[in-house]
Amino acid sequence: MSLFVNVRRTAFIALCLALAGPASATVTPTDADAQAAREVSESLRYGHYEDVTLDDHWASQVFAQYLKTLDPQKAYLLDTDISEFSDLRHDFDDAMVDGDLERVYALYDRYQQRLTSRLEWLVKTLDAHPTFDFEKDDRLALDRKDSPWADSEKDLDELWRKRLKNAWLSMSLSDKSDEDIGKTLSERYSNQLNRIEQTNDEDILTLIMHAVTGSIDPHSEYFSPRQGESFDIQMKLSLDGIGALLQSEGEYVKVSSLVPGGPAEKDGELKPADRIVAVGQEDDEWTNVVGMRLDDVVDLIRGPKGSIVRLEVIPAQSLDVTKTREVDITRDTVKLEDQAANAKVIDVKREDGMHKIGVIHVPAFYVDFDAWQAGEDDYRSTTRDVARLIDELKAKKVEGIVLDLRNNGGGALQEANSMIGLFIDRGPTVQVRDARGRISLYGDTEAGTHYDGPLTVLVNRLSASASEIFAGAIQDYGRGLIIGSQTFGKGTVQTISSLTQGEIKLTRAKFYRISGDSTQNKGVKPDIDFPSVIDPKEIGESSLDYALPWDQVRPVKYRRHGDPARYLAALRARHESRAEREPNFSYLQSEVSLSRTLRAQQTSISLNREQRKREMDAQEAEQLALENKRRRALGLKELASFAELDASSDHVSASGSEPEVIDTASDDKEAKDPIDQAQLQESAEILLDYAHLNGDK
Repeated sequence: MSLFVNVRRTAFIALCLALAGPASATVTPTDADAQAAREVSESLRYGHYEDVTLDDHWASQVFAQYLKTLDPQKAYLLDTDISEFSDLRHDFDDAMVDGDLERVYALYDRYQQRLTSRLEWLVKTLDAHPTFDFEKDDRLALDRKDSPWADSEKDLDELWRKRLKNAWLSMSLSDKSDEDIGKTLSERYSNQLNRIEQTNDEDILTLIMHAVTGSIDPHSEYFSPRQGESFDIQMKLSLDGIGALLQSEGEYVKVSSLVPGGPAEKDGELKPADRIVAVGQEDDEWTNVVGMRLDDVVDLIRGPKGSIVRLEVIPAQSLDVTKTREVDITRDTVKLEDQAANAKVIDVKREDGMHKIGVIHVPAFYVDFDAWQAGEDDYRSTTRDVARLIDELKAKKVEGIVLDLRNNGGGALQEANSMIGLFIDRGPTVQVRDARGRISLYGDTEAGTHYDGPLTVLVNRLSASASEIFAGAIQDYGRGLIIGSQTFGKGTVQTISSLTQGEIKLTRAKFYRISGDSTQNKGVKPDIDFPSVIDPKEIGESSLDYALPWDQVRPVKYRRHGDPARYLAALRARHESRAEREPNFSYLQSEVSLSRTLRAQQTSISLNREQRKREMDAQEAEQLALENKRRRALGLKELASFAELDASSDHVSASGSEPEVIDTASDDKEAKDPIDQAQLQESAEILLDYAHLNGDK
């Protein structure tokens, strides 16, 4: 049996299911909807990995999830609405099992009425050409998910006056005229009203089922026939886009991850957790997408191969939504060769001279299934490519190899399993436990190793699934060091089954390391930590609602190939000493600390123009000071203003020399990013230390 786990697939299905707009007329459930509800209930009870019981406790859980799906910021529904439908707190389970969705649809209808009324209020307010007092000391809470439901429409009027005032102030601080601001906001809310009429029964059912399955675990999903077709198109790469996976977050569409080898990843400007506020086609006018349903945003981003799509985004690290930047990306199709592993050599300078360390970048675990199934001898796969690159690095006489799995979201489990076999001499690699508690053991059965020299695996928060299986096995065997930041924590297996109407993706199994530890939720913890600008509260399995917990099974017998733990104290001390002296590492640590401090402090935003400017200037001054400190240490020209920061292209590698590229297919993006390059260089330094401490020559 072959198992395939791909975090990108989960993100794409979530993309298809997250909807924001209701229908304008009352929609009642059909017989087909009732049948879908019953089949989803049966699938969850009898097909899910967990022992799912649809009882009153679950009803309360899914009711809360349904409300969160409808109105996550509690900006439309009233406390009286919640009370009126409180029967669903204990009846939601019966509604699903019996297929009686009348009350569930009625709550959706109430939300529809509230949303429509609010959008009409906003358009009417803007049509009256409002004026705002930006000298008053008002503040707007940034996150209302833990706030109580509003008691009255009057309370929500006040909230929306502040939201409207904030939107106006944000645009005015970006040097837009009052006329342009009024027009932009009016179009935004009018477009949302227009999109309400486009939503049909299928969309509503999908949203309800999204809440239902999401109350069990974040990777189990229902998707309708239309969304199933869209999923098939994505898997076949029949439509061209930018290679970015998106998800809804409040009124915004957020980048959840980038497809390895895709246009966005190659371009290097779009980052995970960036929020998209507008989309433009070539030289056409911008389309504001704040508040737009997710699949409509995806349709705007897709287009003909070779064409340019423009994105206006709020950077992931930005606390100020007025600070946006434009990203231009040329649409293309992601091909297997774009995701292929590549290699280079990094020089490490020591007192006794220069030392060569090899780096193999593995963007994904891939295999050319068509060629493999056709019986072709020279089919392409991750394991075959990595084996070839190891031979080329050996010929260069490297003293160790760094396997770079940063941003590798997974892929074919069989490839992770076989690639582990390149570095160990036979043995188990991963355990897979199904819903009945049966454990299947996978492993390397071939004698010998392809590479037995010093090894380091570099990971980050976006290393997921198959990447975590590989890193966990290398760590358990003591075969090498794991360096970087804690991985994603995606340790479950999903399968897709057909229903009478649509399909359902269910979590059916769970991964366990040979040590018995699950990779679920906790991921793999590195032996040596690097600071990361990715906030684990925003990205990763532990950030998702109802993520399955970490647990353990019985370990299997295996022979360790080394004991890196005995050298960790010395290795960490040497690493910390270098990190203090390395400007890029010092900058990254300071940037992470500053970002965490600002996020903790900024729970609200000022609606006073001067106070808002002072807050913005203070944040920019701190960020500029950090950047200029790094530049002084590197001998670069300092920047005079924050505005120069994004436009700057002054980068140097930490070693002072360019890496030697082994594979000409390599897109050496890391060398263009001083932080990425600093992490690679330090990984090579640590590996060389380890090799010498371990007596490897």
